[in-house]
Amino acid sequence: MSLLLRTSLALALVLALPFSSLAATKKKVPATAAGAAAAKPADHDYTGAIVIDAADGKVLFEDNADVSALPASVTKLMNLLLCVEAIDAGKVRLSDRITVTAEEAGMGGSQVYLKQGEVFTVEELLYAMMVQSANDAALGLAKHVGGERESFVAQMNQRAAQLGMSHTKFVTPHGLASPKQEADTSTPRDIATLSREMIRHPLVLKLTSTKKRVFRREPLMEMQNHNKLLWQIPGCDGLKTGYLARGGFALAATVYRDGKRVIAVVMGSRGTHGRQRDAIARRLMAEAFPKASPLPAHLIPQEPEPEAAVPAGAEPATPAAEGEEGADEAAPMIRFNPPGK
Repeated sequence: MSLLLRTSLALALVLALPFSSLAATKKKVPATAAGAAAAKPADHDYTGAIVIDAADGKVLFEDNADVSALPASVTKLMNLLLCVEAIDAGKVRLSDRITVTAEEAGMGGSQVYLKQGEVFTVEELLYAMMVQSANDAALGLAKHVGGERESFVAQMNQRAAQLGMSHTKFVTPHGLASPKQEADTSTPRDIATLSREMIRHPLVLKLTSTKKRVFRREPLMEMQNHNKLLWQIPGCDGLKTGYLARGGFALAATVYRDGKRVIAVVMGSRGTHGRQRDAIARRLMAEAFPKASPLPAHLIPQEPEPEAAVPAGAEPATPAAEGEEGADEAAPMIRFNPPGK
């Protein structure tokens, strides 16, 4: 081979190297993008999740359980805990009557359309808060128990600190926050801690396990629970769903069966209408249940276990009000014409 030919070949190889490296780089880009897109498959569609054994608090599953997320209407669990503790202490009675003010009547999101001047009992508003996820009812209860909205929220944060919920900050009594407002924040672990405290109260589970209930008869309004797991899982008797457009879908759920109870929390799910969130909770609790311990006697429900659930997909269709802050997965009003505002 002549010197000229060898020199030409060497020059050609040198010039080709940058182009071959660039081609290799270009081939890697789609693979990396595809990997990133697949990083959140349907069974991991959440910011964080945890499952605990209600018997002793042992963690049965966790994934990003300490990452901050928006609980949305799951915030109502702390509202409910303070209400139930006030009832147990004799400071509040289920029969207490609450007169609706303009502030409650002006609430948005999921509600029971309270009208200024209407009067309802604490019991009626507790059902409205937990079955219909009614923000207006939650505010009325907060003011009745705490005196003022701000003082009640302060009590919520004080109780959270007592329970060891060190990464939680409540700013509302209900979870509703517009895009420009500060929202309540918590973590899956903190919400699980709250949930374990709540299942100690039979009234809590009575409220959260209710699937349907009439709120008012003139005009007729029947409420339907937003927690579809009540229909899907045998033994599910709570606890609360939540949704904010900027934070996704959240859920605190519990199942009692065969003397055992598990509690699951899923936060930050983005799946349509909360279906992926619910599917994740079903799977996680099913996998964790065999590892749970028998409940101590004082935590065993006195009421009969909930009836067997219908197959998943056979429960009532309840499309979410996507994009409406605090709307939760707004269950349809059944035979209901809201009163004039």
